[in-house]
Amino acid sequence: MSRAASRSRGPQALGACGSFATLSSRAAALDALDRALRQTLPMPLRDEVRFANLRGGRLLFLASTPAWATRLRLLQAQILATARGLDIRAESVGIKVSPLPRIEVEPERVRVLSPAAAAHLRAAAAAATDPEWQALFGRLAALTKPDDPTR
Repeated sequence: MSRAASRSRGPQALGACGSFATLSSRAAALDALDRALRQTLPMPLRDEVRFANLRGGRLLFLASTPAWATRLRLLQAQILATARGLDIRAESVGIKVSPLPRIEVEPERVRVLSPAAAAHLRAAAAAATDPEWQALFGRLAALTKPDDPTR
């Protein structure tokens, strides 16, 4: 591999990547292309592959397993037709097998107020003249721990 080719791959200095706005717009464009290309795929396959990049007329996809990669290869003509319909000049499809990162949704934490904070909110509700504010402060005060005897 030539020296120039080895510089174009792998990590680069942040200054060599361009401005944040350029990176952000490139990421947004790739995300939009990912959604547009995967939308035409059958449902089980759609969740197991991701569009990764467009470089030199080659659409690069990531598949979670070799089986999903094979299924995606069978749809290369459809993918290229979709890309051409989006005015993307692509001549080939590349597929790499790589476990897709799973985005785990954290359960929503219930915020609990201290008894002192709840007492202040109840006092604010009692002092408020606006019924909406009274109701709001009352709902906030209700976020105290259920085992709180002062509630």
